[in-house]
Amino acid sequence: MQEAELHDLSDDADYAASMQQGSSIMMRSDSSKTSSSSEPDGAEVVYSKDNVTIHPTQFASERISGKLKLIKQGSSLFMTWIPYKGQNSNAKLSEKVDRNLYTIRAVLFTDVHSIRRHTPAIGWQFIIVVLSSGLAYPPLYFYNGGVREFLATANQHVVLVRSAEDANVFLVNDFQSPLQKTLSSLELPRVVTLASGPSTTVSVGDCLLNENQDRPYEAVGQVSSSISRYNGRQRQKSHDPSRDISIQVLEKFSLVTKFARETTSQLFPENYSNGFGHFEGNFENQSIQNYHHKASYDTVKDSNAENVCDEIPVPSDPLELDKQTLVWGKPRQPPLGPQEWATFLDSEGRVMDSEALRKRIFYGGIEHKLRREVWAFLLGYHTYDSTYAEREYLRSIKKSEYETIKHQWQSISTEQARRFTKFRERKGLIDKDVVRTDRSRPFYDGDDNPNVNLLRDILLTYSFYNFDLGYCQGMSDLLSPILFVVEDESESFWLFVALMERLGPNFNRDQNGMHTQLFALSKLVELLDRPLHNYFKQNECLNYFFCFRWVLIQFKREFEYEKTMRLWEVLWTHYLSEHLHLYVCVAILKRYRNKIMGEQMDFDTLLKFINELSGRIDLDPILRDAEALCICAGEHGAACIPPGTPPSLPVDNGLLYSLQDDEVL
Repeated sequence: MQEAELHDLSDDADYAASMQQGSSIMMRSDSSKTSSSSEPDGAEVVYSKDNVTIHPTQFASERISGKLKLIKQGSSLFMTWIPYKGQNSNAKLSEKVDRNLYTIRAVLFTDVHSIRRHTPAIGWQFIIVVLSSGLAYPPLYFYNGGVREFLATANQHVVLVRSAEDANVFLVNDFQSPLQKTLSSLELPRVVTLASGPSTTVSVGDCLLNENQDRPYEAVGQVSSSISRYNGRQRQKSHDPSRDISIQVLEKFSLVTKFARETTSQLFPENYSNGFGHFEGNFENQSIQNYHHKASYDTVKDSNAENVCDEIPVPSDPLELDKQTLVWGKPRQPPLGPQEWATFLDSEGRVMDSEALRKRIFYGGIEHKLRREVWAFLLGYHTYDSTYAEREYLRSIKKSEYETIKHQWQSISTEQARRFTKFRERKGLIDKDVVRTDRSRPFYDGDDNPNVNLLRDILLTYSFYNFDLGYCQGMSDLLSPILFVVEDESESFWLFVALMERLGPNFNRDQNGMHTQLFALSKLVELLDRPLHNYFKQNECLNYFFCFRWVLIQFKREFEYEKTMRLWEVLWTHYLSEHLHLYVCVAILKRYRNKIMGEQMDFDTLLKFINELSGRIDLDPILRDAEALCICAGEHGAACIPPGTPPSLPVDNGLLYSLQDDEVL
């Protein structure tokens, strides 16, 4: 099988840092050659293994296979993993998975902190590579074996030191870089000097021999002279600060290892439990037990989540967010701008790749001046394959339709209104709500503001358009940003109609839509943080009514106005899930779990605390956390959400206007 070409990952911020040094040194390989002559001058392939595979999802059928190499150039050692191009075994790979995104190109071993190996009794061996920055690559599965050879080869060129805390973790140290330099590059407690005492440093080869005497390790003697460089670094056994660091480094593996085990359970279902018990058990049995270490590598922490009472023990989080986002949470990108937007359209205005567009918006949002045009696609008002001409024609006929519906309530006389109780009640409620909706915004500020009147007219018209649902408090919060963005009465109405096709069940009189979502939220918390779920259960908070406002109006009052719009367009992409808003809820709760549980909040105190978070939540870290939770939960998370739970896309979108060929201009 030929090796695929190297792919450019310069737009992937998660990998950019790890590849910045190596990419300038390593050159593109010639796929027609297999000898070291295909590498740059002075470079030598010291290890090469085919059929090394990444599982980007937890579906057994979805995998990306490629070639793993160790390349020596001068005194530097690099690792590369390049996916095969056009392999038949990946035919079932989901369209959402971009295999180029997983390319590992020229990772310098001085940037690698540690390697974890896993050898299950049944299944394939795999390794997890963690960088000094704290980022971790997905597990690399060796379908044809070769983990021992990989470690042996690496051990010939760099120093591998087995962790005293976990026999399967090997710390990576370059010959010319002291151990202290490697550890200090992590965002962990800084150790200036190590206390005197007998050295416990053990080489990889020695550890493997001691582990199993009948499994010889060929490279034992090849690193002995290098290991001796570190024998002068001693530590005290009674209290070893470097041991504390090692514990925290091991904790970084917990999420990745769990994901790998879940993937293995998908690949070997007959040997693993397929129910929630196994999934939840993995969370509960992870080695995240000591919260005294957690604050030292928290990358994002709101000040309100700190200051937890020390006297009250808080159960450890089985799936800590900061370790998840090190693996899965991708940094936010700049918003989509007009020039980039134009690249998604063909000459007639059709969106050529809706999946790529939704992914781009998911990770970066949209510039404000572009929202009016793009929101119409995200909400389903325009189809992605519609042309400029078709969209303009749709606007004209929808404007006429809107005026017809609006005229229905405008034509009601005072005498008729006196006998029309439902109309009077709805109109009175709307009149009260619109004057209290976002009046601090300049767009709605001031007396006799025409935009406030537009807000009222659109809501009254919607109450006639959907007379069964009518108007409920909270709808004005959903319409306000739409009118602010679109600045057109008719088009704002139809975008609001499109949004209500998804969120309408939130306002049903029986509140079935809300109860369904809160039930799904409780199951997700139970799945992703059992101790927190048990706490809510013990304190009679399982109805999750303290999250009611979050779900009802999609966090409208929890974030600043601009951030609310950014969050909405991310949710509307439905890129990872139709129900990402529920994972956002879980992410926020997990961010504040220590404070909630440490202060023993009852329902009333919790409700007050949640309401006081309004305007104090940082959106970008929450989005990264929600992404990590959604990916980690996988199919088990989807199974927690009953079919049809809002805001699922309607099966038949009646909004879209079907144009006959002879109707287009």
